[in-house]
Amino acid sequence: MQQAKIWDAATARRYDTPGTGMFAPETLGPTVDRLADLAGDGAALEFAIGTGRVAVPLAGRGVPVTGIELSPPMVEQLRTKADEATIPVVIGDMATTAVPGEYSLVYLVFNTVSNLLTQAEQVECFRNAARHLTPGGRFVVELWVPELRKLPPGQAATVWQSDSDYIGLDTYDVLRQHVVSHHFRFDESERAQLFRSPHRYIWPAELDLMAQLAGLELESRHADWDGTEFTADSRSHVSVYRMPTSR
Repeated sequence: MQQAKIWDAATARRYDTPGTGMFAPETLGPTVDRLADLAGDGAALEFAIGTGRVAVPLAGRGVPVTGIELSPPMVEQLRTKADEATIPVVIGDMATTAVPGEYSLVYLVFNTVSNLLTQAEQVECFRNAARHLTPGGRFVVELWVPELRKLPPGQAATVWQSDSDYIGLDTYDVLRQHVVSHHFRFDESERAQLFRSPHRYIWPAELDLMAQLAGLELESRHADWDGTEFTADSRSHVSVYRMPTSR
């Protein structure tokens, strides 16, 4: 399952769900509020900008936003909402692609850093973020916490959501630190639609070490965009890393 093939035209067409799911106001609103606050008077760079779920409302708040995106079809969907002058996008890999300028904020949301399937690529992603940041700038990562405590011996999968029209489950390869997310969607027919995506899961402590290798320091970690305390039972986290004011 290569990332470029996963995020194809068909996926791009059905990716946006205005007002629901990750586009719901209670999810998107706090995300944009927090990122706008962190950007301050500077510009923001989004790794894996996708269809502009976050970038479009963030730009609407007056923050200049540029993006890096691997999938041309996802950018085509973004272009139905904002033109190149409003939100410039460079096609490329978020671990290696450079864009002009420096930024007070680089951000990577909704578990997307795990789309890089090796530790080396993930480390390079942090280094790429650091290369784009101004002194004192911040790199924000939103990521889920691996739910290995739910895996008894001999079981390879966890169900993390089960509704009448949707089932989400993850299958784990704990040897390689890989997980495949399976999304089953149902309608009135007898057939289910399946979408799968591979990931390399990362523990928070491992993420912090990646940041250190890139010259970044952990500034804060919360369980969500609202600033809820991060605990041992948190299922996700929003981690903010800061570039020192002098390099």
